[in-house]
This record gives sequence, structure tokens and C-alpha cells, in this order.
Amino acid sequence: MHTVAILALDGTVVYDLAVPVEVFGRVRLPDGSRPYRVRVCGTQPDVPTAACTLHAPWGLEALAGAGTIVVPGREEDAGPPPERALEALRDAAARGARIASVCAGAFTLAAAGLLDGLPATTHWAAAARLAELYPRVEVRPDVLYVDNGQVLTSAGASAGLDLCLHMVRRDLGSAVAADAARLAVAPLEREGGQAQYIVHERPPVPRGSRLEPALSWIEDHLGEDLTLDVMAARCGMSTRTFGRRFREQTGTTPLQWLLRARVRRAQYLLEHSDHSVERIAGQAGFGSATAFRERFKRVTGTTPQAYRAAFRGGAR
Repeated sequence: MHTVAILALDGTVVYDLAVPVEVFGRVRLPDGSRPYRVRVCGTQPDVPTAACTLHAPWGLEALAGAGTIVVPGREEDAGPPPERALEALRDAAARGARIASVCAGAFTLAAAGLLDGLPATTHWAAAARLAELYPRVEVRPDVLYVDNGQVLTSAGASAGLDLCLHMVRRDLGSAVAADAARLAVAPLEREGGQAQYIVHERPPVPRGSRLEPALSWIEDHLGEDLTLDVMAARCGMSTRTFGRRFREQTGTTPLQWLLRARVRRAQYLLEHSDHSVERIAGQAGFGSATAFRERFKRVTGTTPQAYRAAFRGGAR
């Protein structure tokens, strides 16, 4: 069972916290089992907010065992996040936990240094402030959410709902996510297609890592048959060592990274070329147009044709 820890700090916006509690808490697999265990964590058992006092049954130690951590927004006058909460988030990121924010929760992630050098979003009314306080963050005020692989951010609370459903879909597939969306009385995809609002970025790699040159080489050869063995050999590692170090340094697996790199290449070609879908499938390394359409939609939530229409002003 995957543990989702939701970090409640002083001044937490109640609705921002309720979104991940409800989404992950309601998810069911086809056999009726619950794939997620939801825990509300805090620096103290009772968390004061503007509207009420929240009870956090678990302390910060619960973050250490969580596969996903969600940080809700806080009231503007709540003050800086406690340093021990920031340290717990840094420790979780270092071990590879997925960390997401809802609305102004991005300020907490930025304070922890988890957004340095990354694109991120927050509520449009707070975007300028986020950019001012944390100049190392590439603030994207005009998207619903940003998925960097390990670290994810969303705009307002309703965009937090979109982000949580996106994570469910990434974990368990579209069918389970669609059922969760129905329970939340929300669309799995926004009207007009989610893809034009989502930024897919390459997961960060520590500077000087042996993976850096290999990943650049892989991106230059996406149209080739890139197996796990080929990528490991390029790094001079065994397949097992390569897979372990890759996850440690990027927060994802080599094949998941490769899929997103191919999707990014396809997105660029759909936006900047008149090539057919079949040709783009080959150039991005998907092998066939059918595989391209299926995998592109799995990652972006929309079809190649709809994506092109949104960014080029008309399908081709």
C-alpha cells in the first residue's frame, strides 16, 4: 500500500488539505481494495488555521515512510514554515519520495529548496510573490500544474484536484483515475484538453553525475532502439546498478524517463513541424503510430492531434 502524507502546518488552508485527503482516500482498485494509505502529519497534534483547528494524528516522522507527500497552501500571514518541517521535506526528497504542492504550498517547497532550478506554479495571485522571494524558481503562472517527475506543483485548489488525479493516473492508470474523478464529481481532463496547461520537464540530475552525458546522448538518439542494456552500457554500468542509481538521482526509472523524453520530443515536433503523426512516431522512437498515440495520451492526457490543434491553431 502506498502511503500519502499530507503536511499540515500552522495556517494551512483547509480546502487545500481536503483535496488530497478526499482524492487519495477515495481511490479504489477494481477488486475494491484501497491502494493508498492517507496520513495527515504535522509538527504538532493540533494545527490552528483561520477557519478551525485541524488534528494531525501523525508527526513529521511519518513523512519518512511516505511514497508521496502533499503540501497544502498556507495563509499569507502564517509566517515561515518551521525549519524542522523543511528538513523533513529535504530528507524525503533525498530518498526519492514524490513531493507535490497545492496552491501556495509551492512556497513551502521553495523554502525547502526543492524548486531551485525547476519550473513551478502556484495560484496566479501569488505567482509574482513566489518569483520575487525565490528567484531560482522558474515560475509558470499560466499553467494548471507542473510535473517535474519527483516534484510537482499546482495552481489553485481546483488545479490541486487535477494534479491529484494526474498522480493517481500515473500510478494506477486511467481507468482507476477516471473512477476517482467520478467520485470527486470532476472531469479527468479539463475542457479543451489538459495538455496545453501542463509542462513536462526532464527530471533533474545532480551536476557532475555520470548520468549527465549519458542522458544527453540518449536524447540525441531517441529514434533508436534504446533498451535498458543499451542505456546502462552507455554509462559503463551493469543494468542493475544503472537502474538503482538512475532512480536515486532522478526520482524515476530509466524507462519512465525515456518515455517522457520521447513525449517531449514529440511535443516539440507537433508544435514546430508539419510532419505527420506517423513520421513523428518514428522520430521520437515510438516505433508505430498506434504506440505513439497510446503513450502520448497516457503521459499528457490528450491525443497528438488535439495537442497539435491547441498549439498550432488547427489539426493537421
